[in-house]
Amino acid sequence: MLKLRHHLAQGAVVFSLVGCGGGDSAETEIQEVPEADRFGGTAVVGMQADIADMNPLTSSDAYASEIQQFVLFLPVIHYDENLQPIPALARSWEVNRDTTLLTFHLRDDVYWHDGVKTTAEDLLFAYEKAIDPETLFPNAAFWTHYGTAAAPDSFTFTVEMRPHAEFMDPWRTFPAVPKHVLGDVPSAAMATHPFNTREPLGNGPFRFVSHLTNQSWTFEANPDFPKELGGRPYLDRIVFRAIPEPSTLLTELITGNIDFLTAPPPQQASNIESAPGVRLVNYMDRTFVFIGWNQRRPFFDDVRVRRALTKGINRDAIVDAVLYGYGQVSNSTVPPFYWQYDESAGADLTFDREAALALFAEAGYTRGADGTLRNAAGEQLGFTLTTNQGRQERADIAAIVQADLAEVGVAVEIQIQEFNTLLDRIQDPESRDFDAVMIGWRTEFRIDDSDLFHCDKIDGLYQYVGMCDPRVDALLDTLPVIADRTAAIPLWQQYQRLIADQQPYTFVYFQERTHGIREWLHNVSPDPRGDWVGLQRWYLDPSAPGRSRNAAAAGSGGAAPPPASY
Repeated sequence: MLKLRHHLAQGAVVFSLVGCGGGDSAETEIQEVPEADRFGGTAVVGMQADIADMNPLTSSDAYASEIQQFVLFLPVIHYDENLQPIPALARSWEVNRDTTLLTFHLRDDVYWHDGVKTTAEDLLFAYEKAIDPETLFPNAAFWTHYGTAAAPDSFTFTVEMRPHAEFMDPWRTFPAVPKHVLGDVPSAAMATHPFNTREPLGNGPFRFVSHLTNQSWTFEANPDFPKELGGRPYLDRIVFRAIPEPSTLLTELITGNIDFLTAPPPQQASNIESAPGVRLVNYMDRTFVFIGWNQRRPFFDDVRVRRALTKGINRDAIVDAVLYGYGQVSNSTVPPFYWQYDESAGADLTFDREAALALFAEAGYTRGADGTLRNAAGEQLGFTLTTNQGRQERADIAAIVQADLAEVGVAVEIQIQEFNTLLDRIQDPESRDFDAVMIGWRTEFRIDDSDLFHCDKIDGLYQYVGMCDPRVDALLDTLPVIADRTAAIPLWQQYQRLIADQQPYTFVYFQERTHGIREWLHNVSPDPRGDWVGLQRWYLDPSAPGRSRNAAAAGSGGAAPPPASY
């Protein structure tokens, strides 16, 4: 499931970046524990699945991307709490008068964790690999309006571009990679290199220690991280444990064996809120869950069928019953707290069985004596809905969809599939043999849905549903190049309404992300930028178990499935 300053200033940030929940404020915490007493200890993060790939050029998992961004690597820039770009690997930057050349001036005190200095050659190498189709960089849309790059000296990186909106945003998540390690690796071999899982080498605030497949990733504090960027983290180590069973994860949090529980099932929120020594943090996320209708199937090629299916699903009831209210129904890829959001888009897609039946009838499907929908040839309307293992709420949603659509005569079979197998099935254009898929997607701050819906990307990695509509293409081509938000808003409204009208996806909800955090772990304030924002400043109470926790023991855990999607 991503801005030069004057572009960002054109629109106000319309959401709070501070997580809600119990616990003292960061300011109070800073006063409670003297600086010298904050250093030390191992914090343990519990999550349901392992991270499969730590290479920022090849990994497509949202959890992995955030760990790369805030833990192992140093991206070119960061965003502050107002979504303004601030220095990271780049100390400063400028753009020429006609916005066709972007120049980054890099820091000269950032080192790879093997002691080799990070230079502009590393960033140039990463960029050239990322734009090489054989690398299969997962966010190819980042570079749609970018061109040739150069490193005129060791700490200057330049890149040509066509003028476009929000052009700083890709650099928020994009880091250099070590050319001295990966320079001889062919692009096509990058996805399977040992660097990804056994030998990742970063330049961020934490350095890689070990990876136990399906069990844990362990990172230790980088003592040489530049003081101007925060210096050495307070924690000695951070361990990400894979524990596939949600109830076990909750028990581990409550008993103090883990310090941070990522995205527990919504039904556990009340348990976390009532547990002693634990607080619940929640915030509206950029992630949405959707059902993608494969338009390569004749019955999904009819927009009336797709709209009827959406109207036949009670999405409000799903938010209440499955998410316990921690979410919001939406009808496009634009999160409800973004400046582009149009709440009127899809207003006619509310749950309405009679309206759904009328649309099915228009498409040639009528109910027989047995209650099922059939076309003139007697073929029953039915399909298989596939989703991934490791997310019980997805299975619960699928069951509700199955029951809702049975009420209007549509037969739905549910298939739960191992995550990587599912990804291979829906991402490979040669093997997109599926009817409908339910999965999650995380919207970037710079929205560019070309990879999802553009005709030119119909055989691309993320064009799961085979949509091709020239009207959508025209907007996808135009929106990224309009820098003025006032001028862009009418087109964003048009785009959202067109997507809602065409229903390539049924957008089930945007989720409200929750975490369980031990009270002895301080300065933890995840927000829509990511779960690990400010990780360098996390610290444990001197009396917390983590201050004496054995890192090797903390990293042990049960087997877990491959990484679940957002």
